[in-house]
Amino acid sequence: MMIKRALSGRMQHLSMIAVVVIVFFVGFTLGSEQSVGAAQGNRVLAPEAQEAFSPLFEAYNMIERDYIDDVPLDVLVDGALTGMFEALGDEYSGYMDPEVYAMLNSDLEGEFNGIGVVIRTREDTNEIEVVSLLNGAPAQAAGVLPGDVFAEVDGVNTLDMDQSELAARVRGLEGTAVNITMRRGEELIEFEIVRARITVPNVEAELLEGDVAYITLNQFSSSARADLTAAFDELDVNNRAGLIVDFRNNPGGLLTAAVDVGSLFIESGPIVIEEFGDGRERIFEATGDYADIRVPMVLLVNAGSASASELVAGAIQDLGVATIIGETTLGKGTVQTWSPLSNGGGIRLTIARWLTPNRRWIHEAGVTPDIFIEWTPASFDDPDLQLQAALDFLLTPEAEAAAVVAP
Repeated sequence: MMIKRALSGRMQHLSMIAVVVIVFFVGFTLGSEQSVGAAQGNRVLAPEAQEAFSPLFEAYNMIERDYIDDVPLDVLVDGALTGMFEALGDEYSGYMDPEVYAMLNSDLEGEFNGIGVVIRTREDTNEIEVVSLLNGAPAQAAGVLPGDVFAEVDGVNTLDMDQSELAARVRGLEGTAVNITMRRGEELIEFEIVRARITVPNVEAELLEGDVAYITLNQFSSSARADLTAAFDELDVNNRAGLIVDFRNNPGGLLTAAVDVGSLFIESGPIVIEEFGDGRERIFEATGDYADIRVPMVLLVNAGSASASELVAGAIQDLGVATIIGETTLGKGTVQTWSPLSNGGGIRLTIARWLTPNRRWIHEAGVTPDIFIEWTPASFDDPDLQLQAALDFLLTPEAEAAAVVAP
């Protein structure tokens, strides 16, 4: 990591540092501490379930016998699985076909072939829009901007696609081109973008003006705690005027990583509480890896901060460890397991709610920052108003008074 003495290009930050491109879509990734084992496909159904599933097999038999065209069996199975999860009405549960499951499982390794965008689904229109872009990635070079909405990919309308299907279509071999039509306002813009091999650093660190340490965490991977600890050491944070930790556009990651990262800032006590459907609870306590940060700290968040980012932000806010600046986070307060299926695909299934240490459930509400600063950049050259607000705050007497040694 390079330590820089000036704010330099970071004022345009959203740097697309966000590179939540690793996971490619927002808010789907707060998984449990491990993926569930292979599904028990040969399990005998209870009599009532056998009766309930009878129409499904009757429909299959009619398609097999009478339908005008031959349909591969795996296509029918994929359709049945997709429909079953759609019936749950939970956007975070779903079936992933083998291609999508393999792609998403590889994302947390920090490398992929693609165009370098972060996407999310608009609640009001169900359209998929660009949240941010990876600095220097093909999409940015082609002129794609945050707020652009996907209309077509290689001539296929995206209106009925979910995020994982869109991600699979946009991904491809390094050096191959994908044709994408974006809607920007009322205008349709066509892009031919050549896919590239993208390697995403999980942590970025530098020294800003005023002797303030600045660290961005791009995802909650298994190495997140170690990466942050190395950055703290390299920047010698306790001998600086303050620390800014940036979770903007971080889509989340592993539950264990969230607990590990939260434990850097919280010395003891609960980090998060899991609440299961049957009334059981599981409390994740601080792990003892406390970083003992003694300088004033700001945590930056925005609407792209999701899942594990919100978990840590909620714990930090409950315990008064840092001042949170930015915009209200996404609002994902559930935990999913990822389970492989015998066909090579997999399912993600919501198994619990998660609560902050003060037992807040932030689902669909998000974490509201202590200091709200709205920032919607129109271009990559726009000054980063949220980062500047964090700097201004840390260089005031109020910031020194807000410095807290976590309990």
